[in-house]
Amino acid sequence: MIRFGPAGNSDSFYAQGYKASWQAPAWLRGMGLSAYEYSFGRGVQLKEDMAEKIAGFARENDIAVSAHAPYFINLANPDPEKREASFRYIADSARLVTHLGGDRVVVHVGAVMKLDREEALHNCREGLKEAYRRLDDLGLSRVHLCPETMGRPSQIGDLRETLDFCLLDERLIPCIDFAHLHALGQGAMNGPEAFENVLDTIESVLGVERARAMHVHFSTIEFGPSGEKRHRTFADESFGPRFEHLAPLLIARGYAPRIICECHGTMAEDAKAMLEIYRRAAAVPAAE
Repeated sequence: MIRFGPAGNSDSFYAQGYKASWQAPAWLRGMGLSAYEYSFGRGVQLKEDMAEKIAGFARENDIAVSAHAPYFINLANPDPEKREASFRYIADSARLVTHLGGDRVVVHVGAVMKLDREEALHNCREGLKEAYRRLDDLGLSRVHLCPETMGRPSQIGDLRETLDFCLLDERLIPCIDFAHLHALGQGAMNGPEAFENVLDTIESVLGVERARAMHVHFSTIEFGPSGEKRHRTFADESFGPRFEHLAPLLIARGYAPRIICECHGTMAEDAKAMLEIYRRAAAVPAAE
């Protein structure tokens, strides 16, 4: 089942008088959405009892919950203290996502820093393997870590790097951020063929079944020579990528990803816009 939802709460959620994330699942269901990504980007500070309250309302409203691990993670860093902190952030995120009733944690794997890129990739591969050893020891084996494609050359996680990470363990689910791919490629995701090439690559590396169940981040994005600058909204029509190019491909290939919108401030509204684009595309007979 394909699901659409926001990363965090839209500005309109608060403008309408809502104050707490446990209120989000019912609000999202009222919009016809069915997914929600809770952000631990600036630290894992959510209390277990509050996470379980959110989980209860998510179950009641058929909202699939995922989480985004802290942005501070850098498994490329060889410094023992920094690596230990990264493992702790991953473990804390995995523990809390289970209390949220979810089983997916999106992870920014790392940055190159002053390392040779191959050395940085090696450190990240070993880091992901060690992260799972620790999750297994903590009884968190069922949690899927989702390495994310990134939007700057200075970061680890172009498409092929991300897919290669997912070959380390079948529990790893790629988080394909099409906005990041667009920024990294200097506007590369500019038509159906570009999206088709990405899906072909995922299938060739991971197989069709794993490709169909991928995690997706989608928004429009502003970029410069160094890659990603900031996420934009669908109303910013001068920015790409556009979901109209992807929706028909998902339908034709029988994909059922979880699609999380990261548009700035309008993530729920733009997630709903993607849902409606998808429904319109699904309603068109294949011959047309």
